[in-house]
Amino acid sequence: MKQTTEISIRPYTKEFYRGNGIYFLLAMVQTVLATFAELSFAWLLQQVIDLTTGTDVGFTLTELTLLAIGVLVVQLLAFGFAYLSKPRFLSKAIEQYKTYVFEKISRKGIQAFTSENTSLYVSALSNDAASIESNYLANLFLMIDSIVIFFGALFMMFWYNPTLTLISIALSLLPLVAALTTGNLVAKAEKQVSDRNETYMSTLRDSLAGFSVIKSFRAEVQICRIYVQKIREVSGAKCLRRKMSILVQMLSASAGAIVQIGIFLIGAYLALSGKAVSAGSMIAFVQLLNYVVNPISTIPECLAERKAARALIEKLAIALEENVREEGTTDKNILTDRITLQNLSFAYEKDTPVLENINLRFEKGKSYALVGASGSGKSTLLNLLMASHTNYSGSILYDTVELRDITTRTLYDMVSVIQQNVFIFNASIRDNITMFASFPKHEVDLAIEQSGLSELIAKYGEEYLCGENGSGLSGGEKQRISIARSLLKNSQVLLVDEATAALDAETAYHVSSAILGLKNITRIVITHALDRELLQQYDEIIVLKNGTVEEQGDFNSLMAKKNYFFSLFTIAQ
Repeated sequence: MKQTTEISIRPYTKEFYRGNGIYFLLAMVQTVLATFAELSFAWLLQQVIDLTTGTDVGFTLTELTLLAIGVLVVQLLAFGFAYLSKPRFLSKAIEQYKTYVFEKISRKGIQAFTSENTSLYVSALSNDAASIESNYLANLFLMIDSIVIFFGALFMMFWYNPTLTLISIALSLLPLVAALTTGNLVAKAEKQVSDRNETYMSTLRDSLAGFSVIKSFRAEVQICRIYVQKIREVSGAKCLRRKMSILVQMLSASAGAIVQIGIFLIGAYLALSGKAVSAGSMIAFVQLLNYVVNPISTIPECLAERKAARALIEKLAIALEENVREEGTTDKNILTDRITLQNLSFAYEKDTPVLENINLRFEKGKSYALVGASGSGKSTLLNLLMASHTNYSGSILYDTVELRDITTRTLYDMVSVIQQNVFIFNASIRDNITMFASFPKHEVDLAIEQSGLSELIAKYGEEYLCGENGSGLSGGEKQRISIARSLLKNSQVLLVDEATAALDAETAYHVSSAILGLKNITRIVITHALDRELLQQYDEIIVLKNGTVEEQGDFNSLMAKKNYFFSLFTIAQ
């Protein structure tokens, strides 16, 4: 896995601001107006108090009243800009961030989630995204507001009393540094919450998906125990996160208290020494001091929370760099002649080969059965044909083009895969066939007819809702939908991985017959059901053993040899 330092999160954070500049600019205008209004009220307070105590301030009460009304109007304008800008900025920012992340997920290889935990992404696009919206984005405005009013108040404080201002700054430095150093603790705690939530989501998903297995093996107590343990881990991580936040708040609040108490004591000393300023100036100074003290309490906490949210973005960025196919440069979406495997070898782990020195030719439009014992490399071979891995040795040629050089887009236009577990969306039959794209009605009707779905459509209609993962359909109906999908997108090559393994014998026979009956499509089928009538229909049977091609030929010639295939077939009967 790549280290965090090698992964840039800038592409992710850029999504917050892409096309969102106008709302960010309006929010900055709001900050300036709000700061001007708040500082003006402090100045007006000083002017009114000094005027009432007999000090000549250069303004009449009427003029100060009019100025106060003007400042109030500015404050209302600031609220108006906030109303128009901040909610829209935040909504668009997180929407674009989630979209960008989902698009990055969609660029992963076709076999990515056989080795990755999808709960990481579920957590990243739900809980983590909410944390980023609150702690990274919303806190940005709070920090900017605090910084602007902090320096504005400091400027006015210098104007009123430079000595007290310098003392205020000196008093705030040490506790401010102490608060900032706790940011790493908060970031680590936030990441731990994300990690624990990821494992919790995984346990929850497995518990629901495997409910029938849990019930049949009476494992409810064990599963509940595991579930409670994961809840406790999440709760414990969140508890630690809250403790770290309270620690930051405590140090920040202590900083404010030290500054405030210190200034009051020093101000009292100056007053007793006969160096006091006017009553109005002193009250204004105390008011401005709040605008300095509050940011000292707020900014460290905001920085800590933003750092924690940034850690979540970095975690996701690292995960999104895994299992991404290196994009080829050649467009190839039509197979004109054959697929050729030359000296193909592959291993998931070094020195543990799964396929060794495979040499095969799959002619256009013909049908091929891949047979062999479990672990012989059949599924791996099919996965390589779909570019699930590129670190193989030898070559895989689609006509004369090396698979590594073919663009992902055109490869998936040319090749389709039907697996044992067909995923069905909780949508209509038509949407599951078309995959939510638009096709002419006659093309959809033809795919329905060729895949053997006509009876289902006649019974329920195209708009029949399939249910969650096709709960309203039988296994055979799901497989026929997967065939229709491939036909509709005009696939040149159809890879079938144990598609009938979970079906009853009669349904499996009809689905296999439907696949064999397809015309002008190269079909490479992994089959566990060694049915004589079906096997006789394949143009060639390829027998794998321990990652090598043991023998190949049509059914009758292989049976006549009475070698490894003959043994497999005889045992299966």
